[in-house]
Amino acid sequence: MATLVLGAAGAAIGGSIGGAILGVSAATIGGFVGSTIGSVVDSWIVSSLAPTQRIEGPRLDSLRITSSTEGAVIPRVYGRMRMGGNVIWATDFREETKTTTQGGGKGGGGGGKVKTTEYLYYASFAVALCEGPITGIGRIWADGKLLDTAGITWRWYPGDETQTADPFIVAKMGAANTPAYRGTAYVVFEDLPLGNYGNRLPQLSFEVFRPLADPDTAEGLTQAVTMIPASGEFTYATTGIRKGSGGAQTPENLNALSDTADMVVALDRLQAMAPKVESVSLVVAWFGNDLRAGECTIRPGVEVSEKTTSPQTWSVNGVSRAAAHLVSRDDQDRPVYGGTPADFAVVQGIK
Repeated sequence: MATLVLGAAGAAIGGSIGGAILGVSAATIGGFVGSTIGSVVDSWIVSSLAPTQRIEGPRLDSLRITSSTEGAVIPRVYGRMRMGGNVIWATDFREETKTTTQGGGKGGGGGGKVKTTEYLYYASFAVALCEGPITGIGRIWADGKLLDTAGITWRWYPGDETQTADPFIVAKMGAANTPAYRGTAYVVFEDLPLGNYGNRLPQLSFEVFRPLADPDTAEGLTQAVTMIPASGEFTYATTGIRKGSGGAQTPENLNALSDTADMVVALDRLQAMAPKVESVSLVVAWFGNDLRAGECTIRPGVEVSEKTTSPQTWSVNGVSRAAAHLVSRDDQDRPVYGGTPADFAVVQGIK
């Protein structure tokens, strides 16, 4: 409406002035200026008067716990086993709101605003596993898929007779109302995001280690092991190594867990499965170029002659990657053997 009114007014004012500028009449110029101002006014009126559209995501009124059973039998585990658990404690869910607004912009964008509110939920809870004491927790699955624990606050208790109450539960319930669950191995999660699980507690299962301490068993008798595979350029590194540069980096030694080096995971699993082990022999592979002992030269080898890695680079006994022996290849030019572990990785493994 303002476009029509101000356009007509501009034309009338220009006509009263008369004359022309560069061959264009003053009435035409006045009409154009009036129409432009009017369109801005119209857009402002529309965006100001149009109602804001509000969209809200699903919101919960209670936390759904799908795996809590009163009076459930506490299982007894031997060796290594994947097992579910029983929720023994949980808080009310914690709700966060995230609001975004779109539309209703300046500069003639026009239109009403759309305000979207999303509700995010988090839960803190404890899961009882089995009779203790256990020696470790390996992988964790949530709704059948491996759970990436990077960025998740969680901890486990072995279930011995001296364990103390969890400090987070104590902070919520008070020391007098918080049992230590002695004799029961359990896991505590703090503020687990529920968005990926339909805003409910997922069905969790755990890889539990509880070796037999009997001296007549393999776990009770084993006191020393040899660490293999002995090859792999960064296999013994205890810090994460990535190859590539910029956003195209991929992990070299973060295959078991996304935030823990394979060497650390392997040692944790070894300690969990064979707690009597006291010493480990670390084997490092170099490569010979001849089956005749008198003619053979032994050298460190690499899988590829060119590779960018960070935060450490490969080097063995002062030999750089470019100068190292290249391990044997298959018919598709892929290495058939891992390279010699880097010196820094061997030192980290020993430490």
